[in-house]
Formats: sequence, structure tokens, C-alpha cells
Amino acid sequence: MVNKALMGTHGFSFATTLTGLHFVTTTMMTIVFRWLGLSQPSHLPLSDLIKFVIFSNLSIVGMNVSLMWNSVGFYQIAKLCMIPASCLLEVVFDHVNYSRDTKLSIMVVLIGVAVCTITDVSVNAKGLIAAVIAVWSTALQQYYVHFLQRKYSLNSFNLLGHTAPAQAGSLLLVGPFVDFLLTGKRVDHFGFTSIATFFLALSCFIAIGVNLSQFICIGRFSAVSFQVLGHMKTVLVLSLGFLFFGKEGLNFQVVLGMILAVVGMMWYGNASAKPGGKERRSVLPVRSEKLALDEKDGGEK
Repeated sequence: MVNKALMGTHGFSFATTLTGLHFVTTTMMTIVFRWLGLSQPSHLPLSDLIKFVIFSNLSIVGMNVSLMWNSVGFYQIAKLCMIPASCLLEVVFDHVNYSRDTKLSIMVVLIGVAVCTITDVSVNAKGLIAAVIAVWSTALQQYYVHFLQRKYSLNSFNLLGHTAPAQAGSLLLVGPFVDFLLTGKRVDHFGFTSIATFFLALSCFIAIGVNLSQFICIGRFSAVSFQVLGHMKTVLVLSLGFLFFGKEGLNFQVVLGMILAVVGMMWYGNASAKPGGKERRSVLPVRSEKLALDEKDGGEK
């Protein structure tokens, strides 16, 4: 809602540069946390950091371009495709097995969000390419958050300490050019007012919690759980929009979609928490009993 006020009401329409500023404040938070002893020195290989930053920045730019080149309806469809994409990554790379109830609950969430958000749907070739890049780069970025924390035993604070400065620097470097291509306006020509500056600062402050909560949620659960939870944000944004900006557009279809989405989220939480609801299949080779005995005898000799 703060970003809507900043970009819609006060004219700061530079989304990529704004995201770069968000990571600047997040970087400052990680420095403070390290100074307070809440995060410890850790190591993340440069190659993995570069991959993560590429996925993250492609996600940010791809989503902005997709919103610009596509209708709102197709943009929402693209966002819904992130859950199946995240599921596929978990199945392929982590060998995750979903129960029938877990799959059905995800379907209910998708149907509910689709009912209350998708209106007109039109697409063109370049818009479709932007949407595909946005979906897969976002899915890979969120998968990588969980993968890196697990592989290198990093907590959320440590991983943010590695990735936030790199994202801040890269987005502030390319952001003004991307925003100029998307809007035809230069960020350095924007006339800051006191109220616009206030909303910009508030947006950056809130972004600290958004970025940290993403890493905590994905690290503790998974990218799929984060995507399901993320659609609760969609429901809240719609609800707050009707509350603060009038009831135009609020109808039975929207209310029904919200109810379906919330029911699906509750069902997903219950189904995925049950034994077998969502579990990793063992990929270790099964050894024969004779081979195991031979190895034991060899060890004793």
C-alpha cells in the first residue's frame, strides 16, 4: 500500500531503482545485526552469489517488464504459474513427493486467487517472453534461498549479509537505465517533495522486514510454502485497497475468490504438515546385504 501511494499518488514510478534502495537499507540492517552479534561471519562462494544475484535481478526486472507489456489479467496468471514452477524445481532437484491433499490444496489456492484477481487477459509475443523469464527466474531465486541456506549452513541473517549488498549495487547500477526504458523518465530528474521522501523512506524501512521474512520463511519451510503464503498478501492487498480506496470492484466474485484462497491456504498448511504430506524421497542407492557384509568384513580385517 505504501508503494502504491509512492508510485501512483506521488509519481515515483522507478520500480527497479526503488528495489535497489530497498536492498541498501537491508544491507544496513545486516551490518547492524553483525555489529550486535546477531549474525556470525560466514562464507558463500562467489560463483553461487553471482548465480543468486542474476536470478534475483532477472526476477525483479522481469516482473516489472511483464506488468508493463502484459494486461493485468495475464500478469496475474504469470504470478500464479510460480507455484507450479516452484513445485517442479522441488520435485526435480530435491526429489520432493506431494500427497494428494497437498496438491489439491494448492489447486484451491490457485483457483481462489485466479477468481478474485484475473479479469481481462491479453498477451503478445514480447509480453509472453517477459512473463516466462519472470516466472522461472523468481522460482529459481526462491529455490536458491533454501538451497544455499541448507548447503552452506547459513541462517537468514548471514545469507542476506552476502546477497543484499550485491543486489543493492547491481540494481542501483542498472536500475535507472531499466526504469528509463520502461517509463521514459529519469530518476535524477524526479522532484522530491517532503511527503514523497517520507513514503520512500517508509517503503525502504518496510522492505527490511519483507526481505528478511522471505529468507526466514523459505529457509524454514520451502519456496512453495512461501508462494502459497505470498498469495495471502494478494488477498490482504485487495482487502486493504477496498478499505482505504473505496469499494469499487468489490463484488461476489472477488469475495468468493478470497474465501477460496484463504481456505486453500489453511488446507495446505494442514495437509503439508501431516506425515507424507510433503517429504523428500531417498535417492541413496540400496545396497545388497551381501555387499554390506563384505564391506564389514573388509573393515574388520
